[in-house]
Amino acid sequence: MSIYLDYNASTPVDQEVLEAMFDVYRNNFGNADSRTHNEGNSAKQIVEKSREDVAGMLGVDKSEVFFTSGATESNNIAILGLYDYGIKKNKKHIITTAIEHKAVLEPCSEMIKKGFEVEIIQPNSSGAVEYSEVISKVRRDTLLVSVMHVNNETGIIQPVDEIGEALAAKEVLFHVDAAQSCGKLVEELKNIKYDMLSITAHKMYGPQGIGGLILRHKKGVRSSISPICFGGGQEGRIRPGTLPVPLICGFGKACELATKNYKKNKEIYQEVRNNIFNILQDENVEFLINGNSKKSIPNTMNISFLGVDSEALMLASKQYCSLSNGSACTSHDYSQSHVLKAMNLTSDRIESAIRFSWGNEVINYEMIRQLGKIIKEFI
Repeated sequence: MSIYLDYNASTPVDQEVLEAMFDVYRNNFGNADSRTHNEGNSAKQIVEKSREDVAGMLGVDKSEVFFTSGATESNNIAILGLYDYGIKKNKKHIITTAIEHKAVLEPCSEMIKKGFEVEIIQPNSSGAVEYSEVISKVRRDTLLVSVMHVNNETGIIQPVDEIGEALAAKEVLFHVDAAQSCGKLVEELKNIKYDMLSITAHKMYGPQGIGGLILRHKKGVRSSISPICFGGGQEGRIRPGTLPVPLICGFGKACELATKNYKKNKEIYQEVRNNIFNILQDENVEFLINGNSKKSIPNTMNISFLGVDSEALMLASKQYCSLSNGSACTSHDYSQSHVLKAMNLTSDRIESAIRFSWGNEVINYEMIRQLGKIIKEFI
């Protein structure tokens, strides 16, 4: 059995999270919006307890937490939901970056079709955007700045703390896609000044299909967002539909565990990183790390093995390691990484790039040694 090194795509579900979800499936099957019986009230209590757990991890008020199906939906609501507000305020300028997930870039493209202007900031060679360049593009008609916290392909941490500080005094909304940092950079997230934050459970040992949008109570953000889906009054009409109580319970439990374990997990992530790096060096494998490793989240490395086709390598080594070379959302239709292209890497370097991402489990490093041997055979 291969070792799984694609945690940025999705993590396994923690055993405690599974047990909490199973209990809800078995014993709390009511609809959380059914107010006339005990089963509905019990489900509602579970939802609100989970909302408190999410809020506690992020250091926000629970009234600012809105459950969605995941970060993709949260990003869409945060961007497309500002259409009416932008028209009303005559603010039709949006700033984002070239390295965002497609769940941000594609909604921005939709806003262009609706008459908005989207300005895209390029990263430097380290894989990060310059916060000063982002701020320099802000205009009187700027509606929104959207910058991810951690890039999903390179793991590079973006300067959202500095951007948030600079935007705090401006009449500009700031959205952060925190899908990759939520549950990992816990203290850092608490200190960022933002208006909207997108998160998801399945990148932090929670279930797939549940996430959240945090809408801070300042600058009128809560009242500025309009729903993009209709059919009920759930989640303050921000995201209508029957609440998936077991998934929400699992999300809350994952947040509770992250709050308790993130410091220990960070040490494990760093140890694994060091070991992978050392093994590849011991095997005399030539490689280049894409992005500034000093600015990277500790559970991610994007590595180019020059002269090796990444697609062929992943197929040849899948009995040892489960790897990827980019976002799972676009892997079905392979094309060169838009993130690495934006960093101005050479075509050869992009074609040979592989993303390693891991969790807090014990790693079978012998499998990684086998990967190193396979790489040497390719070169």
